[in-house]
Amino acid sequence: MSVEEVTQQTQDLNIEKPSTVLSSEKEFQLKHPLNSKWTLWYTKPAVDKSESWSDLLRPVTSFETVEEFWAIHNAIPKPRYLPFKSDYHLFRNDIRPEWEDPANSLGGKWTHQFWGKTPDIDDLWMRALLAVIGETIDEDDSQINGVVINIRKSAYKIAIWTKSADQKEALTKIGSKFKTVLKLGDDTQLEFLPHSTASEKHPQPSLVL
Repeated sequence: MSVEEVTQQTQDLNIEKPSTVLSSEKEFQLKHPLNSKWTLWYTKPAVDKSESWSDLLRPVTSFETVEEFWAIHNAIPKPRYLPFKSDYHLFRNDIRPEWEDPANSLGGKWTHQFWGKTPDIDDLWMRALLAVIGETIDEDDSQINGVVINIRKSAYKIAIWTKSADQKEALTKIGSKFKTVLKLGDDTQLEFLPHSTASEKHPQPSLVL
């Protein structure tokens, strides 16, 4: 699936009357603004080795209200339908989902891999999206820059990206809430990896919950 195919599914949306959880005409006319503008990005699988990361990664659309979020979420393919080696990224404001972006360069990510076929991956991804855009997972400080899902043949991976990698107390709070969002039990580990270790072959987490 190409970036264009995913983008096309959002181009004809009528944001004024989206298909959302809201039920009445009056509710549709009300706008429920989010604290930030968010941009959805999509990484398509590479077709050949000549394609660069910038060729594969493209913005799909942006939104600033709850109504716009639901319209977009209901229009695009769910994670279980995406091809292997593709990704969704949802990032705040104009932050690019790249380690090199100034907003990300000093940060890291809480990440967990769901091995094999996870039947409720669409629900887990939606829970992660709602926790991030609703700011319920980061109430005290705007540490969270974005959330990512990677679609791979053997596993799904969901990660929350943060702007810092050394604020242990704040990061631990975020990680604990993220673990609840992903429905992870006490016997399942959640790891925090600084972006500074991303180029290492076997990076070691700086925090584990």
